[in-house]
Amino acid sequence: MNEFVWSSLTPLLPELFLAVAGMILLVAGVFRGNDGTMMLCWTVMGTFILTALFLMGLDWDRTTTLNDMFVLDQFAGFMKLLVLTGLTASVGLSIRYPYQEQMARFEYPVLVLFGGLGMLMMISAHNLLAMYVGLELQALSLYVLAAIRRDHTKSAEAGVKYFVLGALSSGILLFGVSLIYGFTGALDFHVIATTLSATEAPVTGAVIGLVFILAGLAFKLSAVPFHMWTPDVYEGAPTPVTALFAIVPKIAAMALLMRLLFEPFESLMPEWQQIIWFLAAASMIVSAFAALAQTNIKRLMAYSSIGNMGYALIGVATGTPEGAGAVIVYMTIYMIMTAGVFGVILTMRRNDMAVENIDDLAGLSQNSPFLAYSMAFFMFSMSAIPPMAGFLGKLFIFKAAIASGFYILAVLGVLSSVVAAYYYLRVIKVMFFDKLVDSFDRDTEFTKRAVILLSVIFVLFFIFSPDLLINMGREAASVLFVG
Repeated sequence: MNEFVWSSLTPLLPELFLAVAGMILLVAGVFRGNDGTMMLCWTVMGTFILTALFLMGLDWDRTTTLNDMFVLDQFAGFMKLLVLTGLTASVGLSIRYPYQEQMARFEYPVLVLFGGLGMLMMISAHNLLAMYVGLELQALSLYVLAAIRRDHTKSAEAGVKYFVLGALSSGILLFGVSLIYGFTGALDFHVIATTLSATEAPVTGAVIGLVFILAGLAFKLSAVPFHMWTPDVYEGAPTPVTALFAIVPKIAAMALLMRLLFEPFESLMPEWQQIIWFLAAASMIVSAFAALAQTNIKRLMAYSSIGNMGYALIGVATGTPEGAGAVIVYMTIYMIMTAGVFGVILTMRRNDMAVENIDDLAGLSQNSPFLAYSMAFFMFSMSAIPPMAGFLGKLFIFKAAIASGFYILAVLGVLSSVVAAYYYLRVIKVMFFDKLVDSFDRDTEFTKRAVILLSVIFVLFFIFSPDLLINMGREAASVLFVG
């Protein structure tokens, strides 16, 4: 009996390791106090790397455990690796920031760790209750992180807005779960899929439940019209927290959305495709035009994030393995580009004070060519200008949309990309052609420069060998369509 229990917990090893490490680090933080924040940041980074190594050592053939509430397969494994990579980069970008802003708190890295644990649970959820537990563990950690700078009005405001709207979205999602349970009598993904596919016509109550669940998840993705919190929270939260919000949670939410739609609700595809179509189109259009008026670079990145989720949702809307594979590739590229951009934003300091306006980048090419050219590469990539990685990401998405007959969505995507190119290229214009206002403080922090450099290398050289990531994405996505 004991042997059976231990072997059944094998797929859970990464999550168990993170949970135990988080509790140990929390106790260590209590004893060390806020002076131990930097040490805890380094330790949490190492914990994420060790967790990734544990994960890569597991068998990724489809395995379920905890009475089929938890699943580990190739899709979950790959998306978890992405999340762990993003979490490592996020913590790496924030090591010195708490000390620079006099907000060092040992809880910060521990909250990031528990938020990451929630994300991993979301990706492996194979039951609606398991999904909700993972979502809430992630959300509660992020609510506190948004408001962790308690003496700062904007940070407190960001935390309150995020919490209130997040609680509302959780309630909407739970109501949808209750409807699904009421009309199918099940919470398990496999049982829901079997029940729904056995009916000749879609069950109206189940469709309404799915609509509520999608509304709750759209909030996590910042998809229009559930995006209202994003610009204010991105601007108000401490910049490393904003980087975390932009880089990681959306990967976990997108992975959960894909598993939900392609597994338990696959038989309702004609119904949910209409919703995803609207979310994708609205996100691309609204973000492209709203970002034109932004002067704060963190708000600009908020609208950029909304638009990027719109592009990714095009691949989801296709409902095909090709589209799902394109989404995985796109999310990988998006994560790396965003990490690089926030690496540059976090170095924007004058007289030991953080600056966040786009105009503050004026003349950066004269002050710091490395940062200016790095930012230019990221902006070109986000604008989908060849041969940058961002161009290939959007190309795969649009190709999958056209192959599935979503011509209007593909055209809207191309047109919104053209509009979005204006505000991306405007950043480059400010850095290279505007007059130098004042020099930035010299930042020699290794982790920031490492994140920026690795992101630049990926963005520039991805086009020379894209097949590895493309094939891994397709193999991971194909698991969702088995059976």
